[in-house]
Amino acid sequence: MKFQAEMAFFTLMAIFLASLVASNLIFQKFFTWSPFGWYTFELSVGILPYPITFIATDIISEIYGRKRANQVVLVGFVASIFTLGIVMLADFAPATHWSPINDQVFSQVFGFTFIAVGASMAAYLTAQLIDVQLFHF
Repeated sequence: MKFQAEMAFFTLMAIFLASLVASNLIFQKFFTWSPFGWYTFELSVGILPYPITFIATDIISEIYGRKRANQVVLVGFVASIFTLGIVMLADFAPATHWSPINDQVFSQVFGFTFIAVGASMAAYLTAQLIDVQLFHF
């Protein structure tokens, strides 16, 4: 039974991490959404996987407790910073002449990742840690 509980925890953590990292990587594409017909929202596609992070931490909080949920939030922060470092390193590495994605295109897609992810990490930590605290309140 303990093995199954740990596997469930790691699965939830993997879903959390994948959703968080995906949000940080795809944020530069925008779409429109008109749920009411009279107003159109222009939203980043990064908003699509992000709510899953809250569902995952709520489930982890409920089953495994506040401490484990907070640990997952902090691991998510480390994963985001690590991914940011990889993207920055990839941006600095010069593309070969035959690369299907040249330096300009890569920088156009991923060039703002540092600014956006860096800025969003403070909001992320605040929102997630408050969510865990409110869940237990």
